[in-house]
This record gives sequence, C-alpha cells and structure tokens, in this order.
Amino acid sequence: MTDQRAVIIGAGLAGAQCAIGLREGGWTGPVTLVGAEPHRPYDRPPLSKGVLSGEIEGTEFELDWERLDVELLLGRTATGLAPGELATDAGPVGYDHLVIATGAAAVTLPGAVRALRTVDDSRAIRAELRPGLRLVLVGAGWIGAETATAAKALGCEVTVLEAAAAPLAGALPAELTAPMVRWYAEAGVDLRLGARVAAVEPGAVRLADGTELAADLVVVGIGARPDTRWLAGSGLELDRTGAVLADDRLRTSLPGVWAAGDCVSYPSARSGERITVQHWDHALRSGRAVAAGLLGADQPYDPVPYFWSEQFGRMVQYVGRHRDGDELLWRGSPDQPAWTALWLREGALSAVLTVGSPRDFAQGRRLVEHGTLIDPALAADPAVPLKTAVGAVAAG
Repeated sequence: MTDQRAVIIGAGLAGAQCAIGLREGGWTGPVTLVGAEPHRPYDRPPLSKGVLSGEIEGTEFELDWERLDVELLLGRTATGLAPGELATDAGPVGYDHLVIATGAAAVTLPGAVRALRTVDDSRAIRAELRPGLRLVLVGAGWIGAETATAAKALGCEVTVLEAAAAPLAGALPAELTAPMVRWYAEAGVDLRLGARVAAVEPGAVRLADGTELAADLVVVGIGARPDTRWLAGSGLELDRTGAVLADDRLRTSLPGVWAAGDCVSYPSARSGERITVQHWDHALRSGRAVAAGLLGADQPYDPVPYFWSEQFGRMVQYVGRHRDGDELLWRGSPDQPAWTALWLREGALSAVLTVGSPRDFAQGRRLVEHGTLIDPALAADPAVPLKTAVGAVAAG
C-alpha cells in the first residue's frame, strides 16, 4: 500500500475514523477525505444537546490532520462515480480505493421548515430559540425528544406532532413508549399523537383534521435517508431506500469500493437479516472496520447495535436488536426514575433498554454480545444483578 490512494467521500464520524484507522494501521499511500460541508470533521450527537442548548459552540474532532498526513477536501459535493474517479462539483478526484461514507440526509417537508442534521442547522435553530417562542416539532423520535428538551429548557413553548399513535413508533413497542408519553407532559411539552401535517404555512402548521397551530419556528425530525442519489448511473447496487448494498466485510458491488456509516446496508448474522444502522457507534465501528479491511484484515462486520439518547433529564440506552416474538421482561417499574426492559429470544438476551440504569446497561450489554442464556425470573428482579441471573442458569 505504499503508493495506492485511498479516497473517503464523507467527512463525518465514519469517514474520519476510516482515515485515522488507515494511518494508525500503517497505510503509507495518500489518504484523502472529501466532505460536502466546509467544516473539519466533527461529532454529531451534541448537535441536539450541547450545541442546541448553547452550552458548547462546536464539536470538531481534536485531531491534527496535517500530522496524520490526511488531505482534507472540504466544501465538495459528490456528483457521480466512475471506475477510478470520484466526480465532485469542484472537479474529479482519482482513487485506487474508495470508501463511501456520505451518511444520510434528513427527510423534510415542504414549506418554511428546518431540519437538524449539521452543525450549521443546530446553530441556526439555536439562534432563534428564546423564551416564549412557539416551536412546533414534527416527529416524536430521538431527535424530536432531544430538541424538545433543549428548547423547553430555553423557555420555548413546545408542541410535538407525531403521526403515529406513540412516540418512537417502529423503534420500540407501544408498552415501552407509553411511559415516555408522560415524560413530555411532565416537561410541559404538548405532545400530539396521531397528528398528521397537511401543510406548513407562514406562522402556522395545518393538520389533516383542520387544526391550525401557531408556529414561530417549525423543525422536522421524521427520519433520514441514505445520501446516495449521487450514485445514480454508477452501477453500484443500492437497496430500495438508497442504502449501499455491501457484503459482511463492507465491500460494495464495485471493485475497490467500500461503504461505512449511515449509508450502508450489510448482512448481520446476529440479526438474521440485512440491516442499516444510523447511530454513532455504528459509524465509528464501521469506519474502523473498513480501514482494517483495506489494510488486509478479513473479519466479518457484525457488532451489536448500540445507541443512546438524553431527553427530559433521562439517559436512555439501548443495545441489541429485538424482534417481534421476543419475550419482553420488565426489570423495575417505568413509574420509577430508573428502570430496564429486557428482550429474550430462546432464553438468551437479545436486547436491553435502560432508563437511568448504567449498571444494568453495562452488564446487559456484555450478555447481549455473548448471547448468554439467563434465568427470566431472576433477571426480572431489579434487586438481582443480571450477572447473577446468568450464574443461576449456568449452575443449573
């Protein structure tokens, strides 16, 4: 690898970690990191937390790119792909190996709305937040809850609209999201479920049932889609959502082209299906995995998915991947400040959700990663450490 050029398109966490991994692993050829934003690579989770609340200004990674000998081509948007050449709006970039890490783009709505995806988005929204501002958030997902938390703390009047019958619909079962509805009410946030937006008009949001809500600012958080439209006509295989289809080593259908982060779909033996993950931990791990693969490693990529969210004064953590049919166990009451939910599949822990329970999470994560069998009766008792429940099964 002494003279081969590695080009990474996408300067987010996945792309940055791939570049770092290449250099730390001994890649001696040129490494070029191409990013659409003018900013140096930065961390995204604080955008809906510290940056939005005004506690911090930026989240740039504290890295010396010059010392790492990584060329940064910033403010360049990918426009196409041909063998050995990445097309951008500022001209072509040649490559020997290409890593696609362009992430995902926010799904939005017509009208005067904002999305929260970039540091510029976060700063622009923060500049408008003030006491008494009527903020309407469309979508009661992770971003919606975190944005509502920050805005309410700044004195805004916050309404959250969710088309589904529960927050986090599709991510968690209704019995788990029911307690979360109370979090909105306790924080003084007006959560409206089954509320479909018909139009966003100047100073108002009109719902499908005819209701009109006054709005000084409308922020949309209804999901994101892989940012891969620029790959049209390249011959690269994509799934119906636009995610790049990769194998279990994160290699794409084109020779010398890999993919990492929010834009990749890969087969997971743990899950028994092909999955796309749009969370921080996956971006970090997949970027590093691609770097290792380029350096000659031959290991399948199949980590246990993990994510977290800070909302309404609570730390929510989830690890694993539950399915319909998994047995749900409560560990503690959702009426309490701290509680845990466990999913079992054929006696083994398949996923863990904790609210304010770092010990349960740390122990549960290890059990999920190892597919360990546990004793359901003991595991459901919050007075019994999860590792003790495992010991009971082993002894039996």
